[in-house]
Order: sequence, then C-alpha cells, then structure tokens
Amino acid sequence: MAIARYLYRQKQMRLLALLLLASLAAGCGKSQFDIDQEEIEAYVADNNLDAQKTESGLWYVIEVEGSGDRPTLQDEVTVLYTGYLTDGTVFDQTSGQPITFPLANVIKGWQDGIPLFREGGNGLLIIPS
Repeated sequence: MAIARYLYRQKQMRLLALLLLASLAAGCGKSQFDIDQEEIEAYVADNNLDAQKTESGLWYVIEVEGSGDRPTLQDEVTVLYTGYLTDGTVFDQTSGQPITFPLANVIKGWQDGIPLFREGGNGLLIIPS
C-alpha cells in the first residue's frame, strides 16, 4: 500500500491530499476494491482521521473549506505533492515548485476528489487503487 500527500492549488486554492495506492494482494477471495477499502479504513483509524467516504470509495478530509470556486474537469489545477508509502517512505514529489495540468488528464481519484475543495481549501484525499 502506498500513500501520497498532495498540496493542490487551483489559482490560489490549496489542497493537501492523501493518495492511497493499494498493494497487489494475492488471491484472498476479495476484490481489490474490498482490499483497498479495508486498508483505507485501517489507515483512517490508525491516524485518527475524521474522513468521509464517497460512493466511488474515495475518502477525504476537509481541513480548511476555502471560499472560492470548486474546480471542474474543464479547469487546470496546480499541485504541490509528496507521495508516501504507508511506512512513510517518499516515492514521488514535486521539486518544491507547483505543477499545473488539466484536471481531466489526471487519475480518477483526483478528478473526483479535488472538486470537493473550494479555492483556498485544504484537506486530504485517500484514493483507492
């Protein structure tokens, strides 16, 4: 299981997100989605997070709601991020400078999660694989 922490800005918006990438599970008789959800639930509990879950299985925490607009799939977003494994090892990150990209061109978890935050908002996304 891997975790990524992201700082998102859409114009002046900031979003700290947590991305959970599931490890490959060997034949437990459970779907990967079910395995991901169990691991996410354990992560949320272990880290005492007050996270909410969407229908798609995305979990999120809004730390600062923000007051601006919510981005749409047609918008470009700017993100600072650091990706972590569940043991805390960093596996990817921006170089300290934000990156900008069309929201429609990123993973579904970002497409679903980033619009939960208003411009200026801050929070976490926990995204199943």
